[in-house]
Amino acid sequence: MRVHTGEKPYTCDHCGKSFTIKGHLKEHMNIHTREKVYSCDQCGKAFLWASYLNTHLRVHTKEKPHSCNLCGKSFSRLQHLKEHQKIHTGVREYMCFECEKTFTSAKHLKLHERIHTGEKPYKCSHCEKRFSDSSSRKKHERIHTGEKPYKYPDCDKKFSHSTQLKRHEIIHTGEKPFTCDQCGKSFGLKGNFMVHMRVHTGEKPFTCDQCGKSFTQLSHLKGHMNIHTGEKPYSCD
Repeated sequence: MRVHTGEKPYTCDHCGKSFTIKGHLKEHMNIHTREKVYSCDQCGKAFLWASYLNTHLRVHTKEKPHSCNLCGKSFSRLQHLKEHQKIHTGVREYMCFECEKTFTSAKHLKLHERIHTGEKPYKCSHCEKRFSDSSSRKKHERIHTGEKPYKYPDCDKKFSHSTQLKRHEIIHTGEKPFTCDQCGKSFGLKGNFMVHMRVHTGEKPFTCDQCGKSFTQLSHLKGHMNIHTGEKPYSCD
């Protein structure tokens, strides 16, 4: 009946927000206490809200309930589907003013801009290494913690990164769903496919801010930068 009456008898002592159901108030309180009461029984990762845990569980179950009605590709999160659909519509409203490269989301543009600015706001809590995005820092920190949250169900092998799990899955399945329409070469991982496509397009998105030379891969740019810095990371024993 409270849906119809609008009655909200459960009020938060911290901010005054009211709720119709006691359970909703209890979940809301996690915002203030920052208590992560919802834990994944697969990897132990904890979350503030049950909805976040349910979304995370799809990493383990492989459930992808959100499907693109144009190509059939499926996603675990609705937001990922929405970003994907911009590939079909051609909408890329976010442009980098440094190199004029366009992006489908403000988030992707912001991450890209750090290539030009060199900004690395995320510092490892275990060492002095810094990163341009929080996900890269999180992946790096697993070197220190030894955490391996991604498990392959058929052989129980565990991995620290989801990309490592995907590479391992290809060993079992042999699947190569990404095929180049220029030369017919197929790839198991989308990232490898995208890098390959630059052979045909000539795109070189990684540019040296010292001399202007451009590269198809970030690792190539990093190797090139040693020329300017004088760094010699590989020494002969």
